[in-house]
Amino acid sequence: MDLLILLAATLACGAADALGFVHAARVWQGGTFSGREALYSAVFFQFGVAMYWLALRTLSGWGVVSTEAQTLVWFAATIIGVAILSGQFLRWQWTDQAVALGVLAGIAWLLARTGSAE
Repeated sequence: MDLLILLAATLACGAADALGFVHAARVWQGGTFSGREALYSAVFFQFGVAMYWLALRTLSGWGVVSTEAQTLVWFAATIIGVAILSGQFLRWQWTDQAVALGVLAGIAWLLARTGSAE
């Protein structure tokens, strides 16, 4: 059950933060401030933080207490979310997609190596 909670919270956190970034990028488009986009961005970021805290509960219960390792989980979920939810990932050249996958593999490596260090 903890794994299911961790997966759901991590996916929700990544998606919410990704949407927060997508809307934040639109706040100053056209040279004027968009309060609507700022509000959407803030709401998604706040929801993402709540889901991050929920994910941390499970991670810390498993002994993953390193701030770096916890942040790596968030970063991976968020960057995947931005790539997918922005709709741009499939438009990237295959070499760029391969580099992105390599970065995620590097994140997984760091998580495995630093996950339980304090």
